[in-house]
Amino acid sequence: MVWEITVGQTLRRREVHSLVGGGSRQNGIAPVAGSPEILVFTDPASGADHGYDRFEGLREDGTYAYTGEGQNGDQTFQRGNRALRDAQAEGRNIRLFRTAGVMATYVGAFTLGEPAFEIRQIPSTAGPDRDGIIFNLEPIEAAACEVLPAYGGIEKATGVRDWIAPSSSQYLMASSDTAARAAMRDEFRLQAQFGRWLIARGDRVSALRLATAGTFIEPDLYNSSTGEVIEAKRSVARHDVRMAIGQALDYSNVARLNGFQVAPSILLPARPGEDLLELCHSLGITVWHSDRGGFTRLSPL
Repeated sequence: MVWEITVGQTLRRREVHSLVGGGSRQNGIAPVAGSPEILVFTDPASGADHGYDRFEGLREDGTYAYTGEGQNGDQTFQRGNRALRDAQAEGRNIRLFRTAGVMATYVGAFTLGEPAFEIRQIPSTAGPDRDGIIFNLEPIEAAACEVLPAYGGIEKATGVRDWIAPSSSQYLMASSDTAARAAMRDEFRLQAQFGRWLIARGDRVSALRLATAGTFIEPDLYNSSTGEVIEAKRSVARHDVRMAIGQALDYSNVARLNGFQVAPSILLPARPGEDLLELCHSLGITVWHSDRGGFTRLSPL
């Protein structure tokens, strides 16, 4: 079967199913029998009614977080969830649609990222929070991502909110890369220690949500007492420091565009090499690093 729906095209959902030759008209994940296509429908308004908007949406890196099927009890890998998880292994195409009422807009073809999914604690329609499957979808063609809601809720806006120390227990990474999981734990631990250290010395630590390019981004920490946006990295390896530099500059620029006067800073577990430190200072970036149970600030001259 030749895929006939173009990126950005809006159709009635029943027309979509007629064109592709099947797939459930009620489910969010609709594998098409006898076809390589898996139709995935995201409805932000409906998702918000169930509290899914906190875990779903377009992330700053261009990936799309998508909540799996199942409104009550722990979500499991059955039916649509299993089909989406196994899409790559089975050579199937993931076709994402943004729905509003009976209408569906084709966003584009996606693939599963790395990790392919996370297990998060999400709300239940009736009852306590439960395990939810958050799929990590990456576009593989020019996609109409502008029709997708930003990650974390379609009604939320730019602004300062309370900072909550990150914890590696907040979610489980579904990855075979144990080194990646360990790195995430180390980075979360560093952020948590630094944030609590700042608060203990009297600084006001917050989370800062910034609008940009149809989505939202958030620095790891925002110290409103010193006017710094801070990006943490788990090592002083060159690639980590270079990544932190780029992110810190991006955050500070977007913050200024949103009306916040801030300076870029990075947080590392140790003092970086002198050449990297000189690079940071030449760009106006402050370097914080862990030091004897506390933290040291290395400011540009």
